[in-house]
Amino acid sequence: MKGVTAVWAMLGLGAALGTQAHAQGAAPEPGLAPPAIVVAPAARRPAVRRVVRRPPSRRIFGNDGSAAAAADVLGQSATPPTLPPGTFDLGNGLTFLANYTGQAAGNPVGGIRQGTAYAGQLFFGIDADLNRLAGIAGGSVHVAVTNRHGRSLSQDLIGNNTSVQEIYGGGQTTRLTLLSYQQKLFDNRLDIEVGRLVANIAFLNSPIYCNFQTNSACGNPTFVFKTSNFTFWPVASWGGHAKAWLTDKVFFHVGAYEVNPLHQQPGDNGLDFSTKGATGAILPFELGYSTTFANDTLPRNYGIGGWVDRSDYADPVRDVAGGRAVLTGLDPRTRFGRSGVYARFDQMVWRPDPTAIQGLTLFGVAMTGTGGRLVEDYFLEIGALQTGTFAGRPYDTVGFVINTQKFSPLALSNIYAAQASLGIDRKIPEHQIMMELNYGLQVSPAIRLTPNLQYIVNPDQTRFPFRTKNIPDAFVVGAKLSVDLFTLAGLGRGPGSP
Repeated sequence: MKGVTAVWAMLGLGAALGTQAHAQGAAPEPGLAPPAIVVAPAARRPAVRRVVRRPPSRRIFGNDGSAAAAADVLGQSATPPTLPPGTFDLGNGLTFLANYTGQAAGNPVGGIRQGTAYAGQLFFGIDADLNRLAGIAGGSVHVAVTNRHGRSLSQDLIGNNTSVQEIYGGGQTTRLTLLSYQQKLFDNRLDIEVGRLVANIAFLNSPIYCNFQTNSACGNPTFVFKTSNFTFWPVASWGGHAKAWLTDKVFFHVGAYEVNPLHQQPGDNGLDFSTKGATGAILPFELGYSTTFANDTLPRNYGIGGWVDRSDYADPVRDVAGGRAVLTGLDPRTRFGRSGVYARFDQMVWRPDPTAIQGLTLFGVAMTGTGGRLVEDYFLEIGALQTGTFAGRPYDTVGFVINTQKFSPLALSNIYAAQASLGIDRKIPEHQIMMELNYGLQVSPAIRLTPNLQYIVNPDQTRFPFRTKNIPDAFVVGAKLSVDLFTLAGLGRGPGSP
């Protein structure tokens, strides 16, 4: 499957237009996202096995939850199997994708104060099949440009550092988000991609995640961005990854990505290809088992993996002089090297019609750190997604996800120290629990609307250690709009297209 294709796919599933990519508003507040197009190469496998289920729609273009992605995620095939929803095909090896993802949110109850916020992403991508264009078998080139804009409800009003709008982050600006060369070898059993990339569209990604708006789940489990320099959409750097299919169902995936904080600056446009400012690299890996509707009645994906972060990071407690930074105000001490591991799964458990893609899928993730001075101890998530709801609504979805982040003693010690300096002695919550319930409505082949309700128990106050009271639990009302622009213009096809 084409890299860009993957990205396109992501669009529907979780609205990846952003990928998580994660924004930082992507890392701590990823808007990772992946953002409205989620084309994730996660499910890449030998072509013969990709008949019905393409790589998760979250390959790169966003974490948003666009109509197309939602359908593609579960293998719905309203479009030709080789073309992700919303694709405009010139017929000569060049395909284009354009989509818009918007996410609105308001907190009528809880948070530091009440209000509303809106964030959006416009995405444009090109996929060039070099076999058709130049006779290079298995070769392809992928390009993606994004424009992010808007504000974050979590950053401005709730106060916690995990966004309720995944599309926010990574710099609210226009940038080159992807420029890569992909080569498939040995009958598609080895898939290699190099260039200007982001780690989170290739690893720890699933088309299921971006059926949700919360950045705790879409486009990737937030823990990895809080405890490492895992690179995130839409902030690209030099990197590469390779996936080897050991069998038709078992694969090993490994990658290496430059860590460069300069590229994460708000005004960065992605056109600086130098390595000036690089502080190291992050190395993700995964051993997985994956099936599709082509070879499994109830498709499933299981993976165990982790990351080795060989780059600089700021000590969460100590300053350059060895004191407590929260009290001295000095710059934090620079540390080097962190690591973590995870296990994750998604499994379809109910499929009433063995010839259709509708059914119920369960998913979950468990993550923990294994090295370095970390602000979180572990992350746990469980969720469910039902595709096909009422009669005549085969592409609608109902989803629920809940996760918990356990803050480390290091992170909590900063808040306790700040409180003690004010003469206050109170209990600080150790867990932040975030949940979302939503309904994905396929309004038309080009438009998907996902109203959602979110609830945050114990919004963390790591950004406000001197706040004298805990941030009240927050109730959030949100809505995600995903539009495949070429489908809207009649140049592409989406779920339900004739």
